[in-house]
Amino acid sequence: MTRLLAVLLAFLCMTDTVWARQPFRARNGIVVTEEPIAADVGAAVLKSGGNAVDAAVAVALALAVTYPVAGNLGGGGFLLARFADGRSTFIDFRERAPRKSSRDMYLDAQGKPTRDSIEGWRASGVPGTVRGLALAHKKYGGKPWKELVEPAVRLARDGILVSYGLAQTLSGAAERFNRYPASKEIFGQPYQPGDTFIQRDLARTLERISRDPDDFYDGQTAHKLAKAMAANGGLITLEDLKAYKPIEREVLKGKYKDFEILTAPPPSSGGIGLLQMLGVLEGSQYKEAGWGAAATIHYIVETMRRYYADRSEYLGDPDFTKVPVRALTHPEYIRKVRSSIDAERASSSESVRPGSLGAYESSETTHFSIVDKAGNAVSLTYTLNGGHGSGVTAPGLGFLLNNEMDDFAAKPGMANMFGLVQGEANAIKPGKRPLSSMTPTILVRDGKLFMVVGGPGGGRIITSVLQTILNVVDFGMNVQDAVDAPRFHHQWMPDKITMERGFSPDTIRLLQQRGHTVETASAVARVFAIVVENGWVQGGADGRSYGKSEGF
Repeated sequence: MTRLLAVLLAFLCMTDTVWARQPFRARNGIVVTEEPIAADVGAAVLKSGGNAVDAAVAVALALAVTYPVAGNLGGGGFLLARFADGRSTFIDFRERAPRKSSRDMYLDAQGKPTRDSIEGWRASGVPGTVRGLALAHKKYGGKPWKELVEPAVRLARDGILVSYGLAQTLSGAAERFNRYPASKEIFGQPYQPGDTFIQRDLARTLERISRDPDDFYDGQTAHKLAKAMAANGGLITLEDLKAYKPIEREVLKGKYKDFEILTAPPPSSGGIGLLQMLGVLEGSQYKEAGWGAAATIHYIVETMRRYYADRSEYLGDPDFTKVPVRALTHPEYIRKVRSSIDAERASSSESVRPGSLGAYESSETTHFSIVDKAGNAVSLTYTLNGGHGSGVTAPGLGFLLNNEMDDFAAKPGMANMFGLVQGEANAIKPGKRPLSSMTPTILVRDGKLFMVVGGPGGGRIITSVLQTILNVVDFGMNVQDAVDAPRFHHQWMPDKITMERGFSPDTIRLLQQRGHTVETASAVARVFAIVVENGWVQGGADGRSYGKSEGF
């Protein structure tokens, strides 16, 4: 963040209304992404008559070339879509634990977690991105698959100009890339802004996928990946790849004031968290002091604290554990949570435990939002988990592999790389999907599309999406201001508020007087959103990134 922007945000945080940047406005369709080239690819698909799902496929594959820190073929994610006729769907293409995985596989002889879940050949779950995108296209796309893959092939084959941001992220990971020959050759070179970045192996992989997406799971790509895994002590086998299937799940739905909320079901923890926290806030006077006030932040933080305690105990893969979705979002339980909040004093996280549900039950990632001319919308979040995933590239394939196994509870009750404490429900088991914080979300008002939102940021995604929605719905911000406004985060453990620079010193002091521990950070998470209002499709690409809104 530049000094000028920091000063501006500090001023804005002491005013009743935030005015910073105007949204990008379009009449027909819009794409909001974290990387500008991919935004252009998606917008071109929309302009040529493709629908929102077509554009999502093209953007996701382009990001695998232009944004290797998180864009991927070797990871997984979630796609939430709402169609102009009111139908909606959720496609879960989250990675799965290989068959060779086991509950305690990342513990040393003393029972302490090792770094094997974070870096190296053993850190990867079975990737789901390619089959997830292929399923979305088969059921809901309109353009030929090969046409949607072609922009990514061209970008990899002909090269892209290295931006300042890309040069910085690659150089920052160079030491890790250097430990893996194929990663060093492709990503570990001393790239400078303005250089041309050509990825020939990735281009060839994409060309095979353009002819048949199953090549990734049962063709030349699959065989090369399985062979490299076997040679380097990895877990993923050809049988794992062949067996991988994305799942189309029922969208998780809820209400907030006059809005219908469409969001991510388990194995995302984000949708449940969003609905629970919105429910607690709706029955309160949390916003009376105004945006950015200590009283407002305090109440939202106490709401966050209680959800993350529940998250640690109850959330996991619904195909392997019973997730009490109804109980965690039940009005009686939400009233119980709300009644436990002291509007004046901070709770201690040591005293806040996962709630008793009684009988109520009957990190690095990237996101993009898309709306097409017909009003179809896609909110897609996908990930390698940590930045550049495991750091590993299989020889001859050109893409980085995820380190998604760290999203499991390697040791239930102990924090993962994002500091999130997770329970037995998220323990490792073959075939299981790890718990995720990805929170692609769509808001509908009076039966009409209103907002498309989501973002990257590990465990901080949920609270960032929450605040962006509140900024628009409760504080009247336009979508660009809503994503740019300073944010804060609390996740139960560790017991502290992480606050971006830009909040006034008086606000921080008042929070401390209420009993909160506060730390500052340059950024909490990034958000990419669209609001449809008054005949305009308005895009907000987060100013914390090099992102872009593009449309027509």
